[in-house]
Amino acid sequence: MPIVVQLDIMLARRKVKSRDLAAHVGITEANMSLLKQGKVKGIRFETLQSICAYLECQPGDLLVYVPDGAGTK
Repeated sequence: MPIVVQLDIMLARRKVKSRDLAAHVGITEANMSLLKQGKVKGIRFETLQSICAYLECQPGDLLVYVPDGAGTK
C-alpha cells in the first residue's frame, strides 16, 4: 500500500500510550491498534485532527507516501 501509517513512531517519540490517545480521540483501543498497523481503509479528518492536536504533530508526520515498488529494482 502506498500510504504508510507511522503513528507508532510518533507515539514513541511523544512517549504516549495508544490507549491514552484512543481515549482522548474517542475511538476504541481496537480501532487505534488497527490504525497503528495501517489496516484501515480511511480515517476521518476529525479523527486525524484530534490525533495531531494531542501529539502536537502534522498529518505528514503520521502518513507517508511510499510509491509501489520503492526500494526494489
